[in-house]
Parts: sequence; structure tokens; C-alpha cells
Amino acid sequence: MEMQTGRVLFAYNMHQKLPMASTTKVMTALLAIERGDLASPVVCSENAFGVPGTSIYLAQGETLTLREMLLGLMLSSGNDAAVAIAEHIGGSTVQFAQMMNERARAAGAVNTHFTNPHGLPDDRHLTTAYDLALIAREAMGNETFRSIVSTQRAAIPWEGRAYPRQLTNKNRLLSDYPGATGIKTGYTSRAGRCLVFGAQRGGMELVGVVLGCQDWFAEAARLMDGCYDTYSMTDVLGPMQSAGEMPVTDGRESCVGMCLMEPLSVPLAQGEAAQIVLDVPQSVAAPVYPGMHLGTASLVVGGSVLGLSEVVASGRVDSSGLLVDVRRVMAGWPLP
Repeated sequence: MEMQTGRVLFAYNMHQKLPMASTTKVMTALLAIERGDLASPVVCSENAFGVPGTSIYLAQGETLTLREMLLGLMLSSGNDAAVAIAEHIGGSTVQFAQMMNERARAAGAVNTHFTNPHGLPDDRHLTTAYDLALIAREAMGNETFRSIVSTQRAAIPWEGRAYPRQLTNKNRLLSDYPGATGIKTGYTSRAGRCLVFGAQRGGMELVGVVLGCQDWFAEAARLMDGCYDTYSMTDVLGPMQSAGEMPVTDGRESCVGMCLMEPLSVPLAQGEAAQIVLDVPQSVAAPVYPGMHLGTASLVVGGSVLGLSEVVASGRVDSSGLLVDVRRVMAGWPLP
């Protein structure tokens, strides 16, 4: 999936419901960052201390900041950190799971159901590759999340020890794949090897998912290589370019230029075409001023809308010519 537009570039069984193991923690971290204060103290409860599986070895009653817990969660995949975070944000793991499901639906992940914050086996705890890519795209749009999952090594306090915990990111792509951005590994015997991954190269950023994939890192690299070989990010229409003209109804023959407020770009394969579809009236009544809202523009590829931008007036055209230059509009030229 390309990050900017959400266009799916390659898929296989992308809507099949499967267990996701610790890739669950993408949502756990995103919710914690959105709802919590990174500097706030998070206490390891008896429930967090006793959770099985991968751990950062929190002691019962031990306190770390939320940011430190998140580093333990996303680099070392600490299940104890997951429960501590869930209880801190949601009050309990059950309430936090409800929050996870609500956030998943808000991201469009309608075939996902979370029952816990860590991904340990539960027959009801399922997602799809497509849903998890949607969640990853949301998460990678958060700069704090992005910073954490791109960290390869970190040290956080270790209560009762003279030395800190040393955390090493389990995602080998960060060191082995050029432009890798993250984001999370996962494994249980039931789910197999699961990986949410991403990279940025040549002006195009990808997020991807493999579930139940034995050759997880190599397969992720092959998928991204294939996408980068096949697609390139194409600027279809920028804010400095004309989007046409619209007649002005003011008793004389005149028109106003149109331009976009946001650039519209999309990944295209060789031979593919993109369309700009304008949703604007047939004419506009005077007076017209630069930056005035005229409608919207949709970027369409293969019948799918992959981008939207506001269409605004860029300049009045009449017998005297262009009265307001588009570059002045985009630079914040004051409106009346």
C-alpha cells in the first residue's frame, strides 16, 4: 500500500481473516500515543507482571514513562509493557480492547477484531492483511509513532539494576533494507511469522503486511522491490498548475482561473493513466477574489478516487489579462 493515497499496489488474499500475533502492538502503540502523555508514569501491575510470552522483565510495581514503555513494546515486543500500557490508557485490558476496535473501525479496518493489546492467541483476535495495512498507514502518519518504530536500539531504566535495559529492534529490515522505516514483527505458533513493514524510496513510501509467512523479511523485501520496480510516484497536477477556467457572471465576458490547494500525486505503472475530475459549478457570480473556494478535484485511477483537493480561484482573467498571480495566492496573499 502506498502511504499518501492508500493505493494497493500488490495483494494476495488480502481480506482473509488471520491471527496477527504481536503486530497487534501497532494499534496498541498508536492508541497510547494518541490518548496518553508520553511523560506520564506507567506502573506495572500484577496482571502485567504475570503475562506470558516475550517480556522486558518488568517487576511488579515498577514504573516507567509511557514513552519508555512504548520503546519496550515496539522494539523488544514486551507483552508486559503491552498490558501496563493498556491498563494505563484504558483502565483495563478489556476496555482498552474496545478502544482498539473503535479505532480500527475509524481507520476503515472493518474485518479486524482485537481482544487484547499484545496478540497472544485468542480465536476471536483476528485481522486481515488489508486491514492491518490501513492501521499501519494511520500509525505511520503519526510522527511520534514513526520515530519509535524506526529506532534500532535504545536504553531505558531498569529498576533495581545499576545498568539500563538494552533494547534491540527485532525488525531486521531496518538494517538490511535501504530506506526501511519500520514497523513491527510478530510470532506465535498459531499465527506463524507476521510482519508489518515499510520503506521510503524515490519519493514513494510503502507500508505492507505479511501474515503467516515463514520467509517474512525476505518476502517483504521482494514485495517492496517489486512495487518500486513497477510503480513510480507521479505528480498529476500541482498547486501552481492551471486546472482550467470558469466563466464569471458579471455582465461582461470574463472568466477566472482555477488551481488546486494541494498537489495531487499517485503511484502509476508504465502505461497507466490518471484523471483529474473537477466538481465545480458551470460559472461563478462576481465578485471573485483569489483563493475563493470553487469546488473540489478528485484524482481517479481505474475508477477509484485516490486523492482530493480543494479548487480555488487563482486569478481573474478579462480584457486586462491576469489580475492576480497564482503564486501570490498560494503564498498566503490576504483575502478581502
